[in-house]
Amino acid sequence: MAKVIAGATPFQGHVSPVLTVAADLVRRGHEVVVYTGSRFEEHALAIGARFRALPPEADLDDREFDRLYPVRATLPPGPAQLAFDFENVFVGHLPAQLRGLRALLAEFPADVIIGELGFLSIPVLSLSTPPEQRPTLVTLGTIPVLLPREDTAAVDAGGEPAPDEQADSGEAAQHAEVPDVLVQLQKFTEATFESLGATLPDPLFQAPLQRTDHYLQLTVPGFEFPRNNLPAHFRFVGMLPPTPGRDYAEPAWWPELSAGRPVVVVTQGTVANVDLNELVIPTLRALADLDVLVVAATAREDGPDLVRQALPEVPDNVRLAGFVPFDRLLPHADVLVTNGGYGGVQTALYHEVPLVVAGASEDKPEVADRVEWTGTGVNLRTGTPQVADLRTAVRTVLGDPAYRARVEVLAKEIGQYQPFDAIAEIVDGAARR
Repeated sequence: MAKVIAGATPFQGHVSPVLTVAADLVRRGHEVVVYTGSRFEEHALAIGARFRALPPEADLDDREFDRLYPVRATLPPGPAQLAFDFENVFVGHLPAQLRGLRALLAEFPADVIIGELGFLSIPVLSLSTPPEQRPTLVTLGTIPVLLPREDTAAVDAGGEPAPDEQADSGEAAQHAEVPDVLVQLQKFTEATFESLGATLPDPLFQAPLQRTDHYLQLTVPGFEFPRNNLPAHFRFVGMLPPTPGRDYAEPAWWPELSAGRPVVVVTQGTVANVDLNELVIPTLRALADLDVLVVAATAREDGPDLVRQALPEVPDNVRLAGFVPFDRLLPHADVLVTNGGYGGVQTALYHEVPLVVAGASEDKPEVADRVEWTGTGVNLRTGTPQVADLRTAVRTVLGDPAYRARVEVLAKEIGQYQPFDAIAEIVDGAARR
């Protein structure tokens, strides 16, 4: 059996896939230490793993992020917010994160370190320590692949080449002038890596993919633009199965999900849900007079109250919820309206639910591009869609069976992959090393 450290930036969306993998490895008999923010200790212990908190200066509670960094809300979504997040968290906390990891390794000599791509200690270790002197490094690809695609033509959802079109915003970005905030972020990152004994030869956003022993993309090839330049250690392993919401108490309106009306679920995920006026509220307004049941999954305890404050007269066809396990809810859904979180979109595809995507922050525009390219939904190309556009998009997805057909194709492909077995194979091999 192997000794495994499972590390993650202490944000819910980053920790969740790592905990899911850790739980499976524990079930297989491996000894696992989860290394992340202290608020996740109870969850780690519940799956049978040991727990080590990040050092205090890196032990961020993501629920307090906007209170701790109020200036972030004044920055526009896109490069400015992205640079802020990396300078203050992902790269800014890296020295403390790595210091704590080295201390953990001294007392728990792991065979394998598994982390999500925001866990930048992995590329630092890869660049600074020979493979025979460190654990095997495994990185989980929890956002779209951001490598440039100069070597291939774009391909549309039907499979025909479109050489005059750029395939994704990541490729388009490489031909555009890089915003100064990202230039400065790269310099800051290179200096941070140097201070830790590692010279960074890559653009920051490519480093997690390039500088690891195994990069496991948590999707299937059908959801990713084709490329000929993927490194040998890159592998598609399929999406992690949704975590079962066994302890969820179904609300009184739950039977309505099976009453015959189309069900539309709207969510802003667990990160970009500070202002529900960006997507949730306009969606409720857009669908108020349609013959559908709308579930607002706000992913926050005070979410229903915030909706009532914004909409004193909540439409009759709306049901409000805080945290709802998607493995329980999405099997009833006909459309998911989302701001494009990678995990939520993958879960929708797993449950054969077509999408309407409106996202502008983090990697969400990249996710929306892939939804559009695969034909599995409508990309509204904004994080603040208009009511009329939301209404049209939902009616389009409900009325055109082609969207459901494309989702069914991807869901079938997802079903052919066994991500837990792929990860366990690497861990088993490292234990025998």
